[in-house]
Amino acid sequence: MYYSKEQLNRANQMDLEQFLRNRGETLIKSGREYRWARHDSVTICKNRWYRHSQSAGGYPINFVMTFYGLDFLSAMELLLGEKGDSKSSSDKAQSSEFRPPARNVTNENALRYLIEERKLERTYVEYFMDCGMIYEDTQHDVIFLGTDENNIPRYAHRRSTDGTVKKDVRGSNKAYNFSHSGTGNELYVFESAIDLISFVQLFPENLKEQSYLALGGVGGKALEHFLTTHKNVKDVYLCLDSDEAGDNACLRLAKQIPESLRIIRIKPTLKDWNELIQNLDSMEIPSILDSYEINKNSGPMVKMIRMSEITESKVEFLWCPYLPFGKLVIIQGNPGEGKTYLAMQIVAACTAGKLLPNMTPLNPFNVIYQTAEDGLADTIKPRLIEAGANLERVFVIDDREGEQLTLTDERIRNAIIQNKARLLIIDPIQAYVGAKVDMNRANEVRPIIRALGKVAEETCCCIILIGHLNKAVGIQSTYRGLGSIDFTAGVRSILFIGRSQEDPNLRVMAHEKSSLAPPGCSLAFMLGDEDGFRWIGVYDATADELCTGFTQKHPTKSSQAIDLIFELLSNGERITSAELDNAAIARGISTRTLRNAKKEMANVLKSSITDNHQKLYWMEKNPSLNGSDRSTGKAGIGS
Repeated sequence: MYYSKEQLNRANQMDLEQFLRNRGETLIKSGREYRWARHDSVTICKNRWYRHSQSAGGYPINFVMTFYGLDFLSAMELLLGEKGDSKSSSDKAQSSEFRPPARNVTNENALRYLIEERKLERTYVEYFMDCGMIYEDTQHDVIFLGTDENNIPRYAHRRSTDGTVKKDVRGSNKAYNFSHSGTGNELYVFESAIDLISFVQLFPENLKEQSYLALGGVGGKALEHFLTTHKNVKDVYLCLDSDEAGDNACLRLAKQIPESLRIIRIKPTLKDWNELIQNLDSMEIPSILDSYEINKNSGPMVKMIRMSEITESKVEFLWCPYLPFGKLVIIQGNPGEGKTYLAMQIVAACTAGKLLPNMTPLNPFNVIYQTAEDGLADTIKPRLIEAGANLERVFVIDDREGEQLTLTDERIRNAIIQNKARLLIIDPIQAYVGAKVDMNRANEVRPIIRALGKVAEETCCCIILIGHLNKAVGIQSTYRGLGSIDFTAGVRSILFIGRSQEDPNLRVMAHEKSSLAPPGCSLAFMLGDEDGFRWIGVYDATADELCTGFTQKHPTKSSQAIDLIFELLSNGERITSAELDNAAIARGISTRTLRNAKKEMANVLKSSITDNHQKLYWMEKNPSLNGSDRSTGKAGIGS
């Protein structure tokens, strides 16, 4: 089959945007281009495409071949919806020019390559050599031969033993590819001769009864010819590579196979059958393949992930359970509630080791703080200095020239990787969704959040989105975030900030949503008085209460227990466990609450066993609990 120059030009003028939409693909507008949601590094503009992650691109024909795993003829047929013209006369002319390479006097190099490097057993290699199907030529390359019904060579594939050459011999007719004809009614089809022999080695029981065919790629010419000349075949087993190209080729080949034949897909659990052979020692026989019957009318192959193939991983936290690494987080509240000040404390914890309440110490790392509301020189930098952040580790993506940064901008991913950042803060969300995106429409927000979440997961970076509240009142806090509910649904953690009605300097951070761990306790902090930002401790307030303002509540029993320990030990005293228990009982604090308080103070509270077997408690000099200053007499952090 062949296509004319006019058909080639017509195929390459195909509008790729329309082509992808017709196939149900999602495209996201990005300036004058569209970003392909399934491959977010690929942009589309009319009949051009570009893959930014590989710096490669082109026109519709190579687009279809690259992303749909099709050969040239199949790609042309998909784009144009028409088959090419017959090329039978030129096929005959090409076949008449074919001459198989001259044989070497021995097969020593071919045997060494196939047995030592490709791990094929001598028994099966010599079997095909004795049949005349494999030999070493005078250039010491391995030749895989294909013959017609009269055993006349019509095809040869050359493979060098050093791996530098892999091509068909000039004049080869792919209709007569490397094959073995058995007496039974089963045909097993492979991409290459080496895969074919590897499969025979794995399942040698019915070698003489079963038929085997190598396609020399994923084209269907050899299969079409074999079925035409072997009417005894009833079952066709498509054993192509276990990748997207192999899956798509199987579905395409299935449509060429007569309706009367049964079609079964057999997939190796590794990429191909020879890779299985080379790794067989570490695998169990039942796990080396998967098989299923192909329904020709099932549509394009759907890429699936088997849960048994997923490697479990444990969620890591920047600040447990509030800020998980590799996930999206929202900090939201009304303007002026302290969202940015809280973000500065988080930046200081990450860059300078100034721990947050109950935070596990981490080695300092780089942070990207992207803001569109506050000036870098007059607001952000002074606040970072006040918080104690290491400014050498705080970065900002410079978008002053060129296109303004958006949440789908590839610069975000690149900046995280290039600067080894483990925290990215976007302040506020609405400034970065894009000028043409309606943040109240779920169908426009969802792909943006999904793409950004993928960036977070791939880079293991915690991405914090700072958001404002809408003006609605009397509804749950879950629905108070500005924009579509998909913002709330798409992130793994939400922190809600609100202030007290009685004391406007008292703010509370409530853990409104926690998808990866039990929600953390609400934490209070002071902001706005002469002492600046300082943590107060655990506070009994919910996100719903914070929506309308809240009244101050009495300290929790847990905070009272921590206060008691500081009161008794902060001046260097040492007391026994029994004395501490009695003091707690006198204050109405239970043994369980006291035990939990000891755990929360584990980084400053010390203990030992005396000679008379009593447990003695004391604290380090100038103790602080995750950044709290107890000398002020304020309620305890983490309590």
